[in-house]
Amino acid sequence: MKKTPAKKRTNLLLLVAAAALLWPLTASAARVESHKSMMDLYREGGPIMHLIALCSVATLSLGAYCAIMFRKGKLMPPNIVSPLNSLIGQRDLVAAYEFCQANPGPLTQALAPALTKANYERDMFNKGAMENTIAEECFREETKMMVIVNYLNTFAVLAPMIGLLGTVAGMITSFSALTAGKAEATDLAKGIGEALIATGGGLLLAIPAMFLYFFFRGMVSTNMADVHKTLSHMLDLFTGEAGGVPSQPVPQEAYEAQPAAE
Repeated sequence: MKKTPAKKRTNLLLLVAAAALLWPLTASAARVESHKSMMDLYREGGPIMHLIALCSVATLSLGAYCAIMFRKGKLMPPNIVSPLNSLIGQRDLVAAYEFCQANPGPLTQALAPALTKANYERDMFNKGAMENTIAEECFREETKMMVIVNYLNTFAVLAPMIGLLGTVAGMITSFSALTAGKAEATDLAKGIGEALIATGGGLLLAIPAMFLYFFFRGMVSTNMADVHKTLSHMLDLFTGEAGGVPSQPVPQEAYEAQPAAE
């Protein structure tokens, strides 16, 4: 049936009237939402938000620790690498070993055991055994670092599950209101709001934690590869395969002063 112009005008007036009536409610709701602070949302998320906040603090602390301790300048300080290159280039293994013991770190802790494998009576001063020791020690040091980095992955996995726990708690609150005979929207809004905020909080924690995990995992792998490369260069200096070895022969007294050979 075709609408007449009068009916069209009537429908248009009804729409205008409805919009005029709903506008104050919409504006009021917008003002209420705009006045909500982060603390208000935190409270509406329920008790589970305390656990999410605790995990967030732990994630930030781990991220700061990894950024400080696992950077390249910390793993290979120039004031450690340069003296070691000089001492090993001169084949002064006793002084190099004592220097490693006085300056603990991933690089020196991987080099010190290798120095004890040196043997001047074997071909290339027993370089093969020294290389194997360095590889094992570098792997051990990298494993220790990855134990800490893996905690970031733990928080990234746990955060959505904690948020889901808050979602379940919020839905239980809503259904409890329905069971009690409270079917008004305001009675259900509290539980639904708690569920959504808890879910959002869990995701807001999981996304940065996952990014930090992959970032620092790559940083540790790359920097430890550089540490291994630096130590291999030191062995080349020691055996004479790289520059820096003195031209004069090593005196016999130096042989007897070396750390115990394998």
